[in-house]
Amino acid sequence: MDRTFDSAEKLMGALRSGEVSSVELTDAAIDRIERHDRDINAICVPDFDRARAAARDADRARARGEDRPLLGLPVTVKESYDVAGLPTTWGIPMHRDHVPAEDAVQVARLKDAGAVVLGKTNVPLWLQDLQSYNDLYGTTNNPWDHGRTPGGSSGGSAAALACGFGALSIGSDIGGSLRTPAHFCGVYAHKPTLGLAASRGMVPPTAPALPVELDLAVVGPMARTARDLTLLLDVMAGPDPLTSGVAHTVTLPPARHERLRDFRVLVLDAHPLLPTGAAVRSAVERVARALTDGGARVERHSPLLPDLDEAALVYMRLLAAGSSAGFSDARYELVRARAAGLAADDRSLDAARLRGTVLSHRAWLGVNQRREAHRHGWRRLFTEFDAVVCPVSPTAAFPHDHELDPLERLIAIDGVDHPYFDQLVWAGLPTLPGLPATAVPAGRSSEGLPVGVQLIGPMYEDRTPLRLAELLEEVMGGFEAPGAQG
Repeated sequence: MDRTFDSAEKLMGALRSGEVSSVELTDAAIDRIERHDRDINAICVPDFDRARAAARDADRARARGEDRPLLGLPVTVKESYDVAGLPTTWGIPMHRDHVPAEDAVQVARLKDAGAVVLGKTNVPLWLQDLQSYNDLYGTTNNPWDHGRTPGGSSGGSAAALACGFGALSIGSDIGGSLRTPAHFCGVYAHKPTLGLAASRGMVPPTAPALPVELDLAVVGPMARTARDLTLLLDVMAGPDPLTSGVAHTVTLPPARHERLRDFRVLVLDAHPLLPTGAAVRSAVERVARALTDGGARVERHSPLLPDLDEAALVYMRLLAAGSSAGFSDARYELVRARAAGLAADDRSLDAARLRGTVLSHRAWLGVNQRREAHRHGWRRLFTEFDAVVCPVSPTAAFPHDHELDPLERLIAIDGVDHPYFDQLVWAGLPTLPGLPATAVPAGRSSEGLPVGVQLIGPMYEDRTPLRLAELLEEVMGGFEAPGAQG
Protein backbone atom coordinates (compact mmCIF):
# COMPACT_ATOMS: atom_id res chain seq x y z
CA MET A 1 0.00 0.00 0.00
CA ASP A 2 1.33 3.44 -0.96
CA ARG A 3 1.27 5.63 2.16
CA THR A 4 3.26 8.52 0.68
CA PHE A 5 0.66 11.19 1.28
CA ASP A 6 -1.17 9.70 4.23
CA SER A 7 -1.72 12.05 7.14
CA ALA A 8 0.42 11.75 10.24
CA GLU A 9 -2.71 10.83 12.16
CA LYS A 10 -3.47 7.97 9.79
CA LEU A 11 0.12 6.77 9.82
CA MET A 12 0.17 6.76 13.61
CA GLY A 13 -2.96 4.62 13.57
CA ALA A 14 -1.27 2.17 11.19
CA LEU A 15 1.84 2.04 13.37
CA ARG A 16 -0.20 1.39 16.50
CA SER A 17 -2.24 -1.36 14.85
CA GLY A 18 0.84 -3.06 13.43
CA GLU A 19 -0.20 -2.56 9.80
CA VAL A 20 3.17 -0.99 9.08
CA SER A 21 6.49 -0.61 10.86
CA SER A 22 8.57 2.50 11.35
CA VAL A 23 11.36 0.88 9.34
CA GLU A 24 8.99 0.41 6.40
CA LEU A 25 7.77 4.01 6.55
CA THR A 26 11.28 5.37 6.93
CA ASP A 27 12.69 3.30 4.08
CA ALA A 28 9.80 4.38 1.82
CA ALA A 29 10.37 8.05 2.66
CA ILE A 30 14.12 7.78 2.03
CA ASP A 31 13.53 5.98 -1.25
CA ARG A 32 11.15 8.72 -2.36
CA ILE A 33 13.62 11.45 -1.42
CA GLU A 34 16.40 9.71 -3.33
CA ARG A 35 14.18 9.37 -6.42
CA HIS A 36 12.57 12.81 -6.50
CA ASP A 37 14.58 15.34 -4.53
CA ARG A 38 17.12 15.94 -7.27
CA ASP A 39 14.47 18.02 -9.01
CA ILE A 40 13.19 19.75 -5.87
CA ASN A 41 16.25 20.09 -3.59
CA ALA A 42 14.20 20.27 -0.40
CA ILE A 43 16.37 18.03 1.81
CA CYS A 44 19.70 19.83 2.12
CA VAL A 45 21.13 17.74 4.98
CA PRO A 46 20.00 14.10 4.84
CA ASP A 47 20.48 11.95 7.93
CA PHE A 48 19.37 8.60 6.61
CA ASP A 49 21.63 6.26 8.58
CA ARG A 50 20.55 7.69 11.93
CA ALA A 51 16.94 7.80 10.72
CA ARG A 52 16.98 4.09 9.97
CA ALA A 53 18.53 3.40 13.38
CA ALA A 54 15.87 5.54 15.07
CA ALA A 55 13.16 3.66 13.16
CA ARG A 56 14.51 0.33 14.39
CA ASP A 57 14.56 1.67 17.94
CA ALA A 58 10.96 2.87 17.54
CA ASP A 59 9.80 -0.54 16.37
CA ARG A 60 11.53 -2.23 19.30
CA ALA A 61 9.95 0.28 21.70
CA ARG A 62 6.50 -0.41 20.30
CA ALA A 63 7.09 -4.14 20.60
CA ARG A 64 7.76 -3.53 24.30
CA GLY A 65 4.37 -1.88 24.61
CA GLU A 66 5.51 1.76 24.48
CA ASP A 67 3.46 4.45 22.81
CA ARG A 68 4.25 8.11 22.26
CA PRO A 69 2.56 10.80 20.15
CA LEU A 70 4.92 10.43 17.15
CA LEU A 71 6.57 7.08 17.86
CA GLY A 72 8.10 5.84 14.59
CA LEU A 73 6.84 8.67 12.38
CA PRO A 74 9.29 10.05 9.74
CA VAL A 75 9.59 13.86 9.83
CA THR A 76 11.89 16.64 8.65
CA VAL A 77 13.38 19.68 10.40
CA LYS A 78 14.18 23.14 9.05
CA GLU A 79 17.94 23.62 8.59
CA SER A 80 18.01 26.50 11.05
CA TYR A 81 17.33 24.19 14.03
CA ASP A 82 20.30 22.69 15.83
CA VAL A 83 20.43 18.91 15.45
CA ALA A 84 23.31 17.30 17.30
CA GLY A 85 25.84 15.95 14.81
CA LEU A 86 24.47 17.82 11.77
CA PRO A 87 25.58 21.20 10.39
CA THR A 88 23.53 24.29 11.17
CA THR A 89 24.51 26.97 8.66
CA TRP A 90 21.45 29.14 7.91
CA GLY A 91 22.71 28.88 4.32
CA ILE A 92 25.95 30.75 5.14
CA PRO A 93 28.88 29.08 3.33
CA MET A 94 31.50 30.18 5.88
CA HIS A 95 29.64 28.13 8.52
CA ARG A 96 29.44 24.89 6.53
CA ASP A 97 31.42 23.10 9.26
CA HIS A 98 29.44 24.40 12.24
CA VAL A 99 28.07 21.25 13.91
CA PRO A 100 26.22 21.76 17.23
CA ALA A 101 26.58 19.16 19.94
CA GLU A 102 23.06 19.59 21.34
CA ASP A 103 19.57 19.40 19.85
CA ALA A 104 17.35 22.45 19.77
CA VAL A 105 14.56 22.19 22.32
CA GLN A 106 11.99 21.48 19.58
CA VAL A 107 14.16 18.79 17.99
CA ALA A 108 14.50 17.21 21.43
CA ARG A 109 10.71 17.34 21.82
CA LEU A 110 10.26 15.64 18.44
CA LYS A 111 12.66 12.88 19.41
CA ASP A 112 11.13 12.51 22.87
CA ALA A 113 7.75 12.09 21.16
CA GLY A 114 9.29 9.25 19.11
CA ALA A 115 9.67 10.96 15.72
CA VAL A 116 12.26 9.74 13.22
CA VAL A 117 14.21 12.71 11.81
CA LEU A 118 14.99 12.13 8.12
CA GLY A 119 17.12 15.25 7.74
CA LYS A 120 17.07 19.02 7.44
CA THR A 121 15.30 21.20 4.87
CA ASN A 122 16.64 24.11 2.84
CA VAL A 123 16.42 27.79 3.76
CA PRO A 124 17.46 31.19 2.36
CA LEU A 125 20.66 32.93 3.42
CA TRP A 126 20.25 34.08 7.04
CA LEU A 127 16.54 33.07 6.73
CA GLN A 128 15.96 36.55 5.29
CA ASP A 129 14.02 35.94 2.09
CA LEU A 130 10.67 34.78 0.76
CA GLN A 131 12.54 32.20 -1.31
CA SER A 132 14.78 29.29 -0.26
CA TYR A 133 18.19 29.33 -1.91
CA ASN A 134 21.79 29.87 -0.88
CA ASP A 135 25.29 29.29 -2.25
CA LEU A 136 25.87 26.37 0.08
CA TYR A 137 22.87 24.15 -0.70
CA GLY A 138 21.48 25.64 -3.89
CA THR A 139 17.89 26.46 -4.85
CA THR A 140 14.75 24.69 -3.69
CA ASN A 141 12.06 24.51 -6.38
CA ASN A 142 8.30 24.62 -6.01
CA PRO A 143 6.93 21.10 -6.56
CA TRP A 144 4.07 22.51 -8.65
CA ASP A 145 6.33 24.51 -11.00
CA HIS A 146 10.08 24.12 -10.77
CA GLY A 147 10.60 27.60 -12.19
CA ARG A 148 8.97 29.12 -9.11
CA THR A 149 9.91 29.41 -5.48
CA PRO A 150 8.38 27.29 -2.71
CA GLY A 151 8.61 30.36 -0.49
CA GLY A 152 10.81 31.12 2.47
CA SER A 153 12.23 30.81 4.85
CA SER A 154 10.63 27.41 5.60
CA GLY A 155 10.43 26.68 1.88
CA GLY A 156 12.35 23.43 2.06
CA SER A 157 9.94 22.09 4.65
CA ALA A 158 6.85 23.04 2.63
CA ALA A 159 8.29 21.51 -0.55
CA ALA A 160 9.24 18.34 1.33
CA LEU A 161 5.69 17.92 2.63
CA ALA A 162 4.16 18.55 -0.79
CA CYS A 163 6.44 15.85 -2.25
CA GLY A 164 5.74 13.25 0.43
CA PHE A 165 9.17 13.50 2.07
CA GLY A 166 7.95 12.73 5.58
CA ALA A 167 4.61 13.38 7.24
CA LEU A 168 5.42 16.50 9.30
CA SER A 169 7.98 19.27 9.50
CA ILE A 170 8.89 22.09 11.84
CA GLY A 171 9.74 25.64 10.77
CA SER A 172 9.79 29.20 12.04
CA ASP A 173 8.02 32.45 11.20
CA ILE A 174 8.66 36.17 11.58
CA GLY A 175 7.62 37.38 8.12
CA GLY A 176 5.29 34.60 7.02
CA SER A 177 8.09 32.03 6.92
CA LEU A 178 5.74 29.19 7.85
CA ARG A 179 2.60 30.50 6.20
CA THR A 180 3.91 31.77 2.84
CA PRO A 181 5.63 28.47 1.91
CA ALA A 182 2.47 26.59 2.93
CA HIS A 183 0.41 28.93 0.73
CA PHE A 184 2.85 28.55 -2.20
CA CYS A 185 3.07 24.74 -1.93
CA GLY A 186 -0.52 23.82 -1.00
CA VAL A 187 0.13 22.51 2.51
CA TYR A 188 -0.80 23.59 6.05
CA ALA A 189 1.15 25.59 8.62
CA HIS A 190 0.42 27.19 11.96
CA LYS A 191 2.09 30.28 13.39
CA PRO A 192 1.51 29.87 17.12
CA THR A 193 0.80 32.64 19.57
CA LEU A 194 4.04 34.49 20.29
CA GLY A 195 5.97 32.65 23.00
CA LEU A 196 3.77 29.54 23.04
CA ALA A 197 6.53 27.23 21.76
CA ALA A 198 10.09 27.48 23.04
CA SER A 199 12.70 28.40 20.41
CA ARG A 200 16.03 27.68 22.11
CA GLY A 201 18.48 26.15 19.65
CA MET A 202 16.93 27.82 16.61
CA VAL A 203 19.83 30.28 16.40
CA PRO A 204 22.37 31.46 13.82
CA PRO A 205 25.55 29.41 13.59
CA THR A 206 28.09 29.99 16.36
CA ALA A 207 25.51 31.90 18.47
CA PRO A 208 24.96 30.29 21.88
CA ALA A 209 21.72 28.33 22.22
CA LEU A 210 20.26 30.44 25.00
CA PRO A 211 16.58 30.66 25.99
CA VAL A 212 16.04 34.10 24.47
CA GLU A 213 12.51 35.51 24.22
CA LEU A 214 12.22 36.53 20.57
CA ASP A 215 10.39 39.61 19.31
CA LEU A 216 7.84 38.76 16.57
CA ALA A 217 9.44 35.39 15.74
CA VAL A 218 7.92 31.99 16.54
CA VAL A 219 8.54 28.32 15.80
CA GLY A 220 5.70 26.14 14.61
CA PRO A 221 4.33 23.06 12.82
CA MET A 222 3.80 22.24 9.14
CA ALA A 223 1.71 19.36 7.81
CA ARG A 224 -0.54 18.08 5.02
CA THR A 225 -3.74 18.23 7.09
CA ALA A 226 -5.21 20.60 9.65
CA ARG A 227 -5.58 17.88 12.30
CA ASP A 228 -1.89 17.03 11.91
CA LEU A 229 -1.00 20.62 12.79
CA THR A 230 -2.73 20.16 16.14
CA LEU A 231 -0.96 16.84 16.68
CA LEU A 232 2.43 18.48 16.19
CA LEU A 233 1.59 21.70 18.04
CA ASP A 234 0.74 19.63 21.11
CA VAL A 235 4.29 18.26 20.99
CA MET A 236 5.88 21.69 20.43
CA ALA A 237 3.87 23.87 22.81
CA GLY A 238 5.20 24.78 26.21
CA PRO A 239 7.76 27.09 27.78
CA ASP A 240 11.48 26.50 27.85
CA PRO A 241 12.35 24.26 30.82
CA LEU A 242 15.28 26.58 31.60
CA THR A 243 13.08 29.65 32.14
CA SER A 244 9.33 29.94 32.72
CA GLY A 245 9.02 26.20 32.31
CA VAL A 246 10.46 25.91 35.81
CA ALA A 247 7.13 27.18 37.15
CA HIS A 248 4.60 26.97 34.32
CA THR A 249 3.02 24.46 31.97
CA VAL A 250 0.65 25.12 29.06
CA THR A 251 -3.00 24.19 28.83
CA LEU A 252 -4.54 25.74 25.73
CA PRO A 253 -8.24 26.53 25.94
CA PRO A 254 -10.50 24.46 23.67
CA ALA A 255 -11.70 25.87 20.37
CA ARG A 256 -14.50 28.37 20.82
CA HIS A 257 -16.80 26.25 18.63
CA GLU A 258 -16.94 22.76 17.16
CA ARG A 259 -19.46 23.43 14.38
CA LEU A 260 -18.96 25.69 11.38
CA ARG A 261 -22.33 27.36 11.83
CA ASP A 262 -21.33 28.67 15.25
CA PHE A 263 -18.29 30.63 14.05
CA ARG A 264 -18.32 34.42 13.64
CA VAL A 265 -15.78 35.32 10.95
CA LEU A 266 -14.48 38.58 9.54
CA VAL A 267 -13.27 38.22 5.92
CA LEU A 268 -10.70 40.61 4.44
CA ASP A 269 -9.27 40.67 0.92
CA ALA A 270 -8.09 44.27 0.44
CA HIS A 271 -5.15 46.11 2.01
CA PRO A 272 -4.73 49.90 1.85
CA LEU A 273 -1.00 49.71 1.02
CA LEU A 274 -0.86 46.90 -1.54
CA PRO A 275 -3.28 45.34 -4.04
CA THR A 276 -4.32 41.72 -3.67
CA GLY A 277 -3.90 39.61 -6.81
CA ALA A 278 -6.95 38.13 -8.51
CA ALA A 279 -5.97 34.53 -7.71
CA VAL A 280 -5.71 35.30 -4.00
CA ARG A 281 -8.95 37.31 -3.94
CA SER A 282 -10.69 34.33 -5.55
CA ALA A 283 -9.28 32.02 -2.88
CA VAL A 284 -10.54 34.27 -0.11
CA GLU A 285 -13.94 34.34 -1.78
CA ARG A 286 -14.06 30.53 -2.01
CA VAL A 287 -13.44 30.32 1.72
CA ALA A 288 -16.04 33.00 2.42
CA ARG A 289 -18.64 31.04 0.40
CA ALA A 290 -17.78 27.81 2.22
CA LEU A 291 -18.21 29.58 5.55
CA THR A 292 -21.52 31.10 4.51
CA ASP A 293 -22.79 27.82 3.06
CA GLY A 294 -21.84 26.14 6.34
CA GLY A 295 -23.96 28.58 8.31
CA ALA A 296 -21.16 30.70 9.81
CA ARG A 297 -21.78 34.40 10.39
CA VAL A 298 -19.57 36.17 7.86
CA GLU A 299 -18.88 39.91 7.84
CA ARG A 300 -16.73 41.93 5.45
CA HIS A 301 -16.17 45.04 7.59
CA SER A 302 -15.88 45.91 11.25
CA PRO A 303 -15.13 49.20 13.02
CA LEU A 304 -13.24 47.12 15.58
CA LEU A 305 -10.53 46.09 13.09
CA PRO A 306 -7.21 47.79 13.91
CA ASP A 307 -6.00 50.15 11.19
CA LEU A 308 -4.27 48.03 8.52
CA ASP A 309 -2.12 50.89 7.25
CA GLU A 310 -0.76 51.68 10.70
CA ALA A 311 -0.30 47.99 11.51
CA ALA A 312 1.86 47.41 8.43
CA LEU A 313 4.07 50.43 9.12
CA VAL A 314 4.61 49.47 12.76
CA TYR A 315 5.30 45.84 11.81
CA MET A 316 7.85 46.83 9.15
CA ARG A 317 9.69 49.04 11.66
CA LEU A 318 9.90 46.31 14.29
CA LEU A 319 10.84 43.65 11.73
CA ALA A 320 13.66 45.81 10.34
CA ALA A 321 14.85 46.71 13.82
CA GLY A 322 15.29 43.05 14.71
CA SER A 323 16.91 42.18 11.40
CA SER A 324 19.60 44.86 11.65
CA ALA A 325 21.31 43.32 14.69
CA GLY A 326 23.49 41.17 12.46
CA PHE A 327 24.49 43.96 10.06
CA SER A 328 28.14 44.85 9.64
CA ASP A 329 29.11 48.34 10.73
CA ALA A 330 29.57 49.41 7.11
CA ARG A 331 26.14 48.15 6.07
CA TYR A 332 24.50 49.74 9.10
CA GLU A 333 26.08 53.12 8.33
CA LEU A 334 24.91 52.90 4.72
CA VAL A 335 21.32 52.25 5.81
CA ARG A 336 21.50 55.01 8.41
CA ALA A 337 22.57 57.50 5.74
CA ARG A 338 19.69 56.45 3.50
CA ALA A 339 17.22 56.74 6.38
CA ALA A 340 18.50 60.23 7.22
CA GLY A 341 17.73 61.31 3.66
CA LEU A 342 14.05 60.35 3.81
CA ALA A 343 11.45 63.07 3.55
CA ALA A 344 9.66 63.67 6.85
CA ASP A 345 6.29 62.93 5.23
CA ASP A 346 7.41 59.66 3.55
CA ARG A 347 5.05 57.00 4.96
CA SER A 348 5.89 54.29 2.45
CA LEU A 349 6.68 50.75 3.56
CA ASP A 350 10.23 51.18 2.25
CA ALA A 351 10.64 54.20 4.49
CA ALA A 352 9.27 52.30 7.48
CA ARG A 353 11.83 49.55 6.92
CA LEU A 354 14.70 52.02 6.62
CA ARG A 355 13.68 53.92 9.74
CA GLY A 356 13.17 50.68 11.64
CA THR A 357 16.66 49.46 10.78
CA VAL A 358 18.24 52.33 12.70
CA LEU A 359 15.77 52.76 15.56
CA SER A 360 17.25 53.88 18.84
CA HIS A 361 16.10 52.04 21.93
CA ARG A 362 14.06 55.09 22.94
CA ALA A 363 12.34 55.15 19.55
CA TRP A 364 11.80 51.38 19.64
CA LEU A 365 9.94 51.71 22.92
CA GLY A 366 7.62 54.26 21.31
CA VAL A 367 6.94 51.95 18.35
CA ASN A 368 6.39 49.07 20.75
CA GLN A 369 3.75 51.11 22.56
CA ARG A 370 1.92 51.50 19.26
CA ARG A 371 2.08 47.72 18.89
CA GLU A 372 0.46 47.31 22.31
CA ALA A 373 -2.40 49.55 21.21
CA HIS A 374 -2.95 47.31 18.18
CA ARG A 375 -2.82 44.21 20.36
CA HIS A 376 -5.56 45.63 22.54
CA GLY A 377 -7.58 46.47 19.46
CA TRP A 378 -7.45 42.82 18.45
CA ARG A 379 -8.68 41.82 21.91
CA ARG A 380 -11.75 43.97 21.34
CA LEU A 381 -12.27 42.56 17.85
CA PHE A 382 -12.28 39.01 19.17
CA THR A 383 -15.14 39.79 21.51
CA GLU A 384 -17.31 40.05 18.37
CA PHE A 385 -15.53 37.57 16.07
CA ASP A 386 -13.87 34.19 16.49
CA ALA A 387 -11.51 34.37 13.53
CA VAL A 388 -10.34 36.58 10.68
CA VAL A 389 -9.82 35.17 7.18
CA CYS A 390 -7.38 37.03 4.94
CA PRO A 391 -4.55 36.45 2.43
CA VAL A 392 -1.14 35.15 3.41
CA SER A 393 0.51 36.92 0.49
CA PRO A 394 -0.87 38.94 -2.46
CA THR A 395 0.14 36.38 -5.12
CA ALA A 396 0.63 32.69 -5.71
CA ALA A 397 4.22 31.39 -5.94
CA PHE A 398 6.36 33.72 -8.05
CA PRO A 399 9.29 32.85 -10.36
CA HIS A 400 12.75 32.48 -8.84
CA ASP A 401 14.38 35.89 -8.43
CA HIS A 402 18.02 35.86 -7.37
CA GLU A 403 18.75 39.55 -7.83
CA LEU A 404 21.72 40.08 -5.51
CA ASP A 405 20.22 43.07 -3.68
CA PRO A 406 16.74 42.11 -2.42
CA LEU A 407 15.89 45.80 -2.08
CA GLU A 408 16.13 46.07 -5.88
CA ARG A 409 13.66 43.22 -6.47
CA LEU A 410 10.03 43.69 -7.46
CA ILE A 411 6.92 41.55 -7.01
CA ALA A 412 4.41 41.57 -9.87
CA ILE A 413 0.77 41.67 -8.76
CA ASP A 414 -1.56 41.17 -11.73
CA GLY A 415 1.14 42.57 -14.00
CA VAL A 416 2.02 45.64 -11.91
CA ASP A 417 5.37 45.77 -10.10
CA HIS A 418 5.68 46.64 -6.42
CA PRO A 419 8.62 46.66 -3.97
CA TYR A 420 9.54 43.08 -3.16
CA PHE A 421 9.20 43.20 0.61
CA ASP A 422 5.85 45.01 0.49
CA GLN A 423 4.28 41.57 0.03
CA LEU A 424 4.83 41.02 3.77
CA VAL A 425 1.90 43.24 4.76
CA TRP A 426 -0.57 40.36 5.10
CA ALA A 427 1.90 38.05 6.83
CA GLY A 428 2.66 40.83 9.28
CA LEU A 429 -0.96 41.40 10.25
CA PRO A 430 -1.09 38.66 12.95
CA THR A 431 2.67 38.76 13.55
CA LEU A 432 2.66 42.32 14.93
CA PRO A 433 0.28 41.53 17.85
CA GLY A 434 1.60 37.96 18.26
CA LEU A 435 -1.65 36.23 17.28
CA PRO A 436 -1.98 32.61 16.11
CA ALA A 437 -2.57 32.16 12.39
CA THR A 438 -3.22 28.96 10.42
CA ALA A 439 -2.42 28.78 6.69
CA VAL A 440 -4.79 26.51 4.77
CA PRO A 441 -5.04 25.52 1.08
CA ALA A 442 -7.96 27.19 -0.72
CA GLY A 443 -7.75 25.92 -4.29
CA ARG A 444 -5.59 26.80 -7.26
CA SER A 445 -4.87 29.79 -9.46
CA SER A 446 -5.69 29.90 -13.19
CA GLU A 447 -2.09 28.71 -13.73
CA GLY A 448 -2.71 25.64 -11.56
CA LEU A 449 -0.66 26.90 -8.62
CA PRO A 450 -1.79 26.37 -5.01
CA VAL A 451 -3.37 29.34 -3.28
CA GLY A 452 -4.07 29.54 0.43
CA VAL A 453 -5.47 31.86 3.07
CA GLN A 454 -4.73 32.39 6.73
CA LEU A 455 -7.12 32.09 9.65
CA ILE A 456 -6.19 34.48 12.45
CA GLY A 457 -7.38 33.68 15.96
CA PRO A 458 -7.34 35.22 19.44
CA MET A 459 -4.09 35.22 21.42
CA TYR A 460 -3.45 31.89 23.19
CA GLU A 461 -6.60 30.45 21.61
CA ASP A 462 -4.66 28.57 18.95
CA ARG A 463 -7.17 25.73 18.90
CA THR A 464 -9.83 28.07 17.51
CA PRO A 465 -8.21 28.78 14.09
CA LEU A 466 -6.96 25.19 14.02
CA ARG A 467 -10.49 23.86 14.50
CA LEU A 468 -11.82 26.23 11.84
CA ALA A 469 -9.10 24.91 9.51
CA GLU A 470 -10.30 21.34 10.16
CA LEU A 471 -13.90 22.28 9.37
CA LEU A 472 -12.91 24.07 6.16
CA GLU A 473 -10.85 21.04 5.11
CA GLU A 474 -13.94 18.88 5.54
CA VAL A 475 -16.12 21.04 3.29
CA MET A 476 -13.55 22.37 0.79
CA GLY A 477 -10.97 19.62 0.59
CA GLY A 478 -7.36 20.25 1.47
CA PHE A 479 -3.94 19.12 0.30
CA GLU A 480 -3.51 17.88 -3.26
CA ALA A 481 -0.32 16.18 -4.38
CA PRO A 482 1.47 17.94 -7.25
CA GLY A 483 0.90 15.93 -10.40
CA ALA A 484 4.58 15.53 -11.17
CA GLN A 485 5.21 14.04 -7.76
CA GLY A 486 2.04 12.05 -7.17
